[in-house]
Amino acid sequence: MQPTTIDTVYTPDAPEPIGPYSQAKQFGNLIFTAGQIGLDREGNLSETVVDQTRMALQNLSAVLSAGGASFESVIKTTIFLADMNDFAQVNEVYAEFFGDSRPARSTVEAAGLPKGALVEIEAIAAVI
Repeated sequence: MQPTTIDTVYTPDAPEPIGPYSQAKQFGNLIFTAGQIGLDREGNLSETVVDQTRMALQNLSAVLSAGGASFESVIKTTIFLADMNDFAQVNEVYAEFFGDSRPARSTVEAAGLPKGALVEIEAIAAVI
């Protein structure tokens, strides 16, 4: 049977959206997350790209978990960097979280990210 509804995924364990969007949407067994930046639950953004990446991935983990997915079921990620010179540092933290699951990935430099963030990460995952 084909899925017929699009459901909203929400968790209080990740920051509230800062605009008119959802943390994620689920269609069938696929979850499409919004980009997660390194905001903590109080809305604070640390200064280093390493700390922001770690927090963004913790936020992403919380959103995925709320939809019944995990890093192991991520199919594709997109990373947006304010400065491509931060790629190696972001890649190192990313590898800590994803380990051997290694989803497909794109990384692009963006002219500006929300709240002046240095990194933003979104994902598409399966609920398996």
